[in-house]
Amino acid sequence: MNRITTPRRAVLALGTAAAAAPWLGGTRSPARAAGDPGADSTGLAELGITGLRRRMADGRLDAEQLTRHYLDRVERLDPLLNAVIEVNPDALREARRLDAEGDPRKPLHGIPVLLKDLVETADRMHTTAGSLALEGLRPAADATVAARLRAAGAVVIGKTNLSEWAGGMSLTHHAGWSARGGQTRNPYKLDRSPNESSSGTAAAVAAGLCVAGIGTETNGSIIDPASANCVVGVKPTVGLVGRGGVIPGVPSQDSVGPIARTVRDAAILLGTLVGVDGRDPATRASRGHFFRDYTRFLDADGLRGARIGVPRTTYFGYSDHADEIAERAIATLRKAGATVVDPADIPTAERLEDLPSSMVVQAYEIKRALNAYLADAPGEHPRSLAELIAFNRAHADRELRYVRQDGLETVQRLDFTEREYREALATNHRLSRAEGIDAVLRRFRLDALVMPTTGPPAKIDLIRGDSYGGGSSTPAALAGYPAVSVPAGFASGLPVGLTFMGTAWSEPVLLRLAHAYEEASRVRRPPTYRPADVGF
Repeated sequence: MNRITTPRRAVLALGTAAAAAPWLGGTRSPARAAGDPGADSTGLAELGITGLRRRMADGRLDAEQLTRHYLDRVERLDPLLNAVIEVNPDALREARRLDAEGDPRKPLHGIPVLLKDLVETADRMHTTAGSLALEGLRPAADATVAARLRAAGAVVIGKTNLSEWAGGMSLTHHAGWSARGGQTRNPYKLDRSPNESSSGTAAAVAAGLCVAGIGTETNGSIIDPASANCVVGVKPTVGLVGRGGVIPGVPSQDSVGPIARTVRDAAILLGTLVGVDGRDPATRASRGHFFRDYTRFLDADGLRGARIGVPRTTYFGYSDHADEIAERAIATLRKAGATVVDPADIPTAERLEDLPSSMVVQAYEIKRALNAYLADAPGEHPRSLAELIAFNRAHADRELRYVRQDGLETVQRLDFTEREYREALATNHRLSRAEGIDAVLRRFRLDALVMPTTGPPAKIDLIRGDSYGGGSSTPAALAGYPAVSVPAGFASGLPVGLTFMGTAWSEPVLLRLAHAYEEASRVRRPPTYRPADVGF
């Protein structure tokens, strides 16, 4: 899920925030490590999938050693971050099994990954959306994405924290807070928000608690935390990656995608996730549009000859820091050989940010999707949205300690007819697709659009909620189109990302451009875990 939006992203702000003080987390208190808490004498924490597999092929590393390395980092660093909601008790056993098979040809052989706690796994871990209401929920089968990761050789080492119910609890923006997991914190500065509901995955990837991870997005929940945590986030076209076994939000907008430290690693992960999913009818449209290997599109010289547009209206001007970083990034694009069309505004940009039909679609779909999921999920738990709201009231001392449930209550209260919903969905698609993204791409013969992903992460404020200053996610969210966020720069040590956005099924183009920009800019650096009293 994500923020349910009325005009200016309002009716359901589905997000929560992060904090540095011990009382904002779960039961653990932050570790007191001398020097750099993220220091890694093994040299493994920043290695990507290709480098790690090379070490395995050379016999210098095996899956068990690598898994133990990342579990040790979770034990040591996660008390600072609260990014991991649960560790897989069978992770080392899975790694030993892979070593015993002795077949390193699988694309993710032995690679430790973390999954957002919306992704079902048929193991001893729970799947709870961060809610106490679903504690004990153990599905009978893996989600499609979890099954595909395991089939590719990945070791699922745990689940990541998130904004509870993917941000659907509250109309106030609180990124990274859940009653079950506590408050996730930004590893670059511990009093800053990790941004949006896939915050645990992004913070964990940034801190080297896994090689890569899985997030979900309805509107900003992959690309915004990728920006705030200086990692790469890929929000695929709706239907490219199957959502079977993933707790739903807004099905017409929901995407499942990779979060990684490099575009190459994100591309490798994406190739293992795509394909038709029998539990997700939307994936039938992906036939002929997906690729098992997206790395073949990566080219360090991939910006040369590209035509890239800069949509200034709405997507610039909300943050001076983000604008300055984006201007430097645009200069890098030009230097690398791209033709930059500036401005190249999305004709409907302002309308998309103040769109009553968006609220209708999200409220209609969330109510029905959550009711259906809760009715079918195994175990003892609320069986409907109404029962979930009642559960939260009964456990208000924990569930509603910081975050109100006015988001869930608003969805429950609103009642739209199917006709109203269909008309609203058609409006969303028309304004964001044919009259929006596709219109500007066609007019200027563009390969993609580029803009700052969002501003530097704000301070966590569990009482009033995080401040949210703006971002670039809405057009792709309403259209169901892809977007890729790549690290672009820092404002006083706080990360800011650059978003590449395109039309449906344009992941190969976006990954090529993002990879070439990444190679030309080389912005990313590991986090510093600065305390709250350092910097602005």
